[in-house]
Amino acid sequence: MNKKILIASVIIGAIIIASCVSLIRYISRPVINLKGQETAYLYIPTGAVFSDVLLLLSYNGWLTDSANFVNIAKLKSYPSHVKAGRYELRNDMTSDELVSILRSGHQKPVKVTFNNIRQLSKLSGVVTRNLEVDSLTMLETLTDSSVVHQYGFSSETFPAMFVPNTYEFFWNTSSAQFVARMFKEYNKFWNDKRRAKADSLKLTPIQVSIIASIIEEETNKADELPIIAGIYLNRLRRNMPLQACPTLKFALGDFSIRRVLNKHKLIDSPYNTYKYAGLPPGPIRIPSIPSIDAVLNVQEHNFLFMCARPDNSGRHNFASTNAEHARNAAVYQRWLNSRKIYK
Repeated sequence: MNKKILIASVIIGAIIIASCVSLIRYISRPVINLKGQETAYLYIPTGAVFSDVLLLLSYNGWLTDSANFVNIAKLKSYPSHVKAGRYELRNDMTSDELVSILRSGHQKPVKVTFNNIRQLSKLSGVVTRNLEVDSLTMLETLTDSSVVHQYGFSSETFPAMFVPNTYEFFWNTSSAQFVARMFKEYNKFWNDKRRAKADSLKLTPIQVSIIASIIEEETNKADELPIIAGIYLNRLRRNMPLQACPTLKFALGDFSIRRVLNKHKLIDSPYNTYKYAGLPPGPIRIPSIPSIDAVLNVQEHNFLFMCARPDNSGRHNFASTNAEHARNAAVYQRWLNSRKIYK
């Protein structure tokens, strides 16, 4: 009797071991074939259900054993825990590995870069290239007055909150989440050191951004930025109008203007710094970090005027007196005339 029990136990044990080995082999069977690629990305949209995930994997031809994947997914209760996002797939992944990252929502972030942006409409188009949210939804959020006021800005000053850089986001970040993140980055950027520098110039961070936006439109020469910032600060300290041509172009909605004429200076706009003293209501573009830092590290000098050089270099001649500036301007105007540039 004992011998029969022993034999039965051995047989049962063998069956259990064989079953375990079979289960391990089943679970560890590779089910992802990326067709020569080491990695690929699965984008699961917001609101997707398990059948959508299965369809996406099958549509791309990556899933080689759908039954295996479905069984493991059900075993780990994934069908009721589908999470949107961008997931990295590796060649020869098992269903167990795949379900684990999908069920946990372990996404791979995307990089979002923006710079050289004038308008929020352009910003919305650029940042949504790598995000699930569409540009129209993003723009609606960026121009929503309740959102703007929530973060302590006005519609005119809101562009100052977006600091150009490269950031990592989850692909399914919403427009509201994007704005909230940008507010955190804004506060991180405006650290104690930068705020102290702004205070020493008797400027707020927003005022610094407004000046930075103007000098960035004036030149693309990094070494000129702190010089031009000094000109505008000198004019502000003397209660002189800024007379910044880029603000007129902004008011007119035309940055293609190469020659600012007297008729342009007649426009009745708070951005007309020929007509109204002080700073305009907000930035005329989203200023870059180098432009902001150029204001904070302004070059001290006595210049009050600037005029483009008549050589297509993109550089400027600077002057401390009106007479000197008039001479520079006359030379430049003759140069424009010689090239038949009248507008």
